[in-house]
Amino acid sequence: MQKHRCGWCVGDPLYEAYHDNEWGVPVHDDQILFEFLVLETFQAGLSWITILRKRENFRVAFDHFDYRIIANYNDTKKESLLQDAGIIRNKLKVNATISNAQNFIKVQEEFGSFDNYIWGFIDQKPIKNSWKHHKDCPATTEMSDRISKDLKKRGFKFVGSTVVYAFMQATGMVNDHVQECFRYNKV
Repeated sequence: MQKHRCGWCVGDPLYEAYHDNEWGVPVHDDQILFEFLVLETFQAGLSWITILRKRENFRVAFDHFDYRIIANYNDTKKESLLQDAGIIRNKLKVNATISNAQNFIKVQEEFGSFDNYIWGFIDQKPIKNSWKHHKDCPATTEMSDRISKDLKKRGFKFVGSTVVYAFMQATGMVNDHVQECFRYNKV
């Protein structure tokens, strides 16, 4: 018997594995939250499958998403990233990742963890939507607008409302699995 999945992932084994094992699962680990922030930053303007296919390259290139290391990247490291064909070579996004790591640390210092900060917007409880079809799901919400605005105020870059909403979906802050998806009631 075939599992019913959200339509956006069907047909690609990598997409299906991501959907089945990660997408929408609540994340409370700061390093993983930072990883998704970086990946969503690089995804802006591209398809998510492009990022998934390069995810392991990103892990290696960006020191396994250790924001403490990334916050201290120098010009030599930036240049090596811009020469790395295994990742998306976008100078603005590389620079944003470094400054976002620095701001991530500031948020941790203020709130005790990035997890406390980001999940605080939704009172630490995932939002569970009830979509019949994946195309019914919005690209932004009032909450993603609010979080985006606050992140920008704190100096984060490439955190528009669409990027923030995708981050919320990826990290389980919002459950946007369609009702008939086998993962809908599991996350």
